[in-house]
Amino acid sequence: MVRRLVVVLPGPVHWSPPGTGAARWRRALAEDTVDLLATMAQADPAIAVVPADRPLAAEIGWPGMPVYVLSARSVREVAGVAARDGYEQLAVIQADAPDLPGLVLAKLLRPLTTRPVAVAPAGPAAESAAPGGAPAGLLGVAVRLPVPDWLPDTDLDDADPARIRAAAPRPGQVVVTPGWRRLRGPDDLGSLDPRVEGWDNTRALLTGTG
Repeated sequence: MVRRLVVVLPGPVHWSPPGTGAARWRRALAEDTVDLLATMAQADPAIAVVPADRPLAAEIGWPGMPVYVLSARSVREVAGVAARDGYEQLAVIQADAPDLPGLVLAKLLRPLTTRPVAVAPAGPAAESAAPGGAPAGLLGVAVRLPVPDWLPDTDLDDADPARIRAAAPRPGQVVVTPGWRRLRGPDDLGSLDPRVEGWDNTRALLTGTG
């Protein structure tokens, strides 16, 4: 059986709803994203943080959940420690997608049976560029381990699927899977569906019950 690891990588937040401090908002988003991993039956969950975020990892993780402490928020560094621990496949996702469906994450991992890299845009593929043509970043990236030498060290906040495909020896080695919206600004809140279960911590802050 293939050993898979899914890692939540918290990054900085640059916006929070009125009346909610950035630290509380960041924690709620990250905790809900981590809770999503409970639905993954064929992958081990983990958190990766820089040293300053050790307290956040302690707050959002489950008992016994591995926490990787990195020198920088680097997909390559996560891949290195995952390979060291014997994993054959890895997915790294940002910690600001609290209502992420498990199916989207499963589709990010699925191409690794035949391709070395898959990327999920931060939003539907048709909307994966910000106004003015700037990349909107990635929701996540999945790789077979050891990570290919040609893969750029990816920053999920400003990575571009086209740029990653251009770095590959053949563009078809990088699969672009369905994306999902990250909560990075007030416009993103409107797409949250209150009828969908989950994202309890984020929901509590938005409704004033947290």
